[in-house]
Amino acid sequence: MSLFTGKTLMITGGTGSFGNAVLNRFLKTDIGEIRVFSRDEKKQDDMRHDFQAKMPEVAEKIKFYIGDVRDLASVKNAMHGVDYIFHAAALKQVPSCEFFPIEAVKTNVLGTENVLTAAIEEGVKTVICLSTDKAAYPVNAMGTSKAMMEKVIVAKSRTVSPEKTKICCTRYGNVMCSRGSVIPLWIDQIRSGNPITITDPTMTRFIMSLDEAVDLVLFAFEHGTSGDILVQKAPACTIGTQAEAVCELFGGKKEDIKVIGIRHGEKMYETLLTNEECAHAIDMGNFYRVPSDKRGLNYDKYYSEGNRDRNPLTEFNSNNTELLTVEQVKEKLLTLAYIREELAKQ
Repeated sequence: MSLFTGKTLMITGGTGSFGNAVLNRFLKTDIGEIRVFSRDEKKQDDMRHDFQAKMPEVAEKIKFYIGDVRDLASVKNAMHGVDYIFHAAALKQVPSCEFFPIEAVKTNVLGTENVLTAAIEEGVKTVICLSTDKAAYPVNAMGTSKAMMEKVIVAKSRTVSPEKTKICCTRYGNVMCSRGSVIPLWIDQIRSGNPITITDPTMTRFIMSLDEAVDLVLFAFEHGTSGDILVQKAPACTIGTQAEAVCELFGGKKEDIKVIGIRHGEKMYETLLTNEECAHAIDMGNFYRVPSDKRGLNYDKYYSEGNRDRNPLTEFNSNNTELLTVEQVKEKLLTLAYIREELAKQ
């Protein structure tokens, strides 16, 4: 963590699952200060008491700021002296964004514009923004707002020297057991003696842990170039496979799994890299890096100076990546602290 020695890190939407994972990873390092920025004072108070109880020797490194990314003044007020930002604040629920799309725009698009504007003005060295696989070929309001967020990030990266402020974006799939995700719901349904409900058993989704989400952000922090989108080569599984794995771990009845149908705005599979992005994606081992298009608005010269080279990689989606079996999903679930804690309650 030498890059963070004595530095001040700000996490927007910091009371969420990602913010908690970052705090668990960073607090006991030599980082100087972590600022948690969010609009929910109750979650901030809960987080304050939680970390004071479990990490009393380092909890004073956490500073809490009430504010909203929709309000530029509140963002600026929290950003004085900040070195790095992980921008995680977002509206993430697909159905709610379908019903309130303008609210998704206000938070995911305009909120990101505010964070980046303030970061550039305050001289923040690096901003890593968190996006989603739903931004690739978006069909719902949440994905569309995140796709526009990515465009804002790339556009902003063109307006500022990367030596002053580096701006990168990470794109990832479903984070298992994060707030609002389906696995905690299934566990509650099993414990209540009810059948677990799934949308469509053949639907596929990328899956990763919170620790892997943090790893992706740190990889972008260290290896990304301003304007990049970075993704992890994540595995996937069908919703049916994931549901069976949870049933086997928590004593649910697989024969009672209830199919309720696809919700508003959902896809049968998700995409981490579009076919167009694959044309110039760079393979970096466990990750792909998609550099931003640095060409200007003068299109005339491209009639004579086009680019014929193309990466042979095609669309990277949850149907053509590695599909995990029930046993492999169970193994992955058992690496999660949340799952181990829930099993200990059995």
